[in-house]
Amino acid sequence: MGTLFYVVGASGVGKDTLLNFVKNKITTEEKVLFAHRYITRDAFSGGENHVELSKTDFIIRKESGLFALDWESHGNFYGIGIEVLNWLDAGFNVVINGSREYLPTAKSKIPSLIDILIDADSSLIELRLSHRNRETQEEIGKRIIRNLNIQKMDYNHVVLNNGNIEEAGKELLKIIVLNY
Repeated sequence: MGTLFYVVGASGVGKDTLLNFVKNKITTEEKVLFAHRYITRDAFSGGENHVELSKTDFIIRKESGLFALDWESHGNFYGIGIEVLNWLDAGFNVVINGSREYLPTAKSKIPSLIDILIDADSSLIELRLSHRNRETQEEIGKRIIRNLNIQKMDYNHVVLNNGNIEEAGKELLKIIVLNY
C-alpha cells in the first residue's frame, strides 16, 4: 500500500512551484504519482495542470462516486478522482494538491494520509500575491487573515518557502521520497 501525501498551503506560498520542482526530480524507481485535480475553472488559469469541468459535469461525477475526495473553495469545485485509490493499492505514493479546510474530511476518508503544509511569511505571501495582479489589496488582505486563522492546525510536516525554491523543494522532496 502506498502513502497519500496531501499538500496544502495558502495562495502565494509557492505550493504549485514546489510541487513542480518535486515532480521534475522524481524518478521511476521512486514510485510516486501526482494526482491531477478536476476543477470547475478555466484550464488556462493559474499554474496548475488540471482537468477543467463544468459545474454540471462535476456534479454528475460526484453523484456517480467518481471522486475519492472533493470540496468547494473560492467559488469552484475541486475533485480528486477515484483512480488514486487504485494507485495507492498498487503501492504508489500519491501526491495531492489539497485544501486546508477540507483536511479533516480527507483524513476521515483516508486516515493514513500524510499532510504537508507549505507556508511562508505573511509579508512574502502578500508580495507574491500583489505581483500576480489577480486580486485587489483588500482581497489579498483577506487572504492573509484567512491564512493566519487556518494554519493553526497540527500538520505532519511543515515546509517553509521563505528562501529559494531549491531549498524548500529539496525539503519537500525528502519528505515524499525518503520518509515513507
